[in-house]
Amino acid sequence: MTGRPPPPASRARRGPLEDGGASTSPLIVTLLLDEAAQERFDRLRTAHFPRARNQLAAHVTLFHALPGELLHDVRDALRTAADRPPFPVAVTGVRFLGRGVALDLAAPELTALRASVAAAFAPHLTAQDRQWSKPHVTVQNKVEPAVARALHADLSAAFAAETVTARGLGLWHYRGGPWDPDSRFPFMAPSRGSPRACEG
Repeated sequence: MTGRPPPPASRARRGPLEDGGASTSPLIVTLLLDEAAQERFDRLRTAHFPRARNQLAAHVTLFHALPGELLHDVRDALRTAADRPPFPVAVTGVRFLGRGVALDLAAPELTALRASVAAAFAPHLTAQDRQWSKPHVTVQNKVEPAVARALHADLSAAFAAETVTARGLGLWHYRGGPWDPDSRFPFMAPSRGSPRACEG
């Protein structure tokens, strides 16, 4: 994924903390894809997302609202999760969203990676993050259902399964506007004895 943050959410998300409070600066975690795939998904999004709403890059969201108060813990968990080689991700189909369209993705490695991070923050997950089940890239949203149905039909007719590469994890802050980048955690097998670093 490029260095541009994903589109802003429509409103601030607040996640539960163990003490009953709420996170006022939630953290978003995304999957970073190889540059060629990112460029293709960006072109689709640019072509079909409403121009006024399409402010930034296409993205694959893994967590929508981890607590900002646990920033250092989240960074540590992502650094650990990223201590692995890149892996293939299948683009499996076109999904109708009602008022938009997405491309579905699948990878056993991604499911396992996401589950390990979710387990570490289980008490803090929002309902949306507890219900996460299938990664996807949204290429259209916020349009009339008829427009979405037409694009779904067109993309489905031309769809050919492909494989892209997951190359890391991205961490972002949501502060009530566009997402602010925090760090990137590239997938790679570290040299023996070398410390694991992230790109801030």
